[in-house]
Amino acid sequence: MKTGILAIVIGGMMFFVGLIVFYGINPDDDKNLEYIKNMGTFVGLTGIGVVVAGVLLYLINRNQQPIKENYDM
Repeated sequence: MKTGILAIVIGGMMFFVGLIVFYGINPDDDKNLEYIKNMGTFVGLTGIGVVVAGVLLYLINRNQQPIKENYDM
């Protein structure tokens, strides 16, 4: 599997895990749960960054046609 596609998949999974942790926890004055909820925010935002990096890697590493130079005139 190409590196860019793998990074996109991993970043997408990180984003959705962060989304689930952020919206699935109701801290109600519990500092530990609030800390875990903030970690979910961080994981989700990091996942977005990994997706963007994966898209850039995919675009950079595409197989492009080699340039044929013809010096015969």
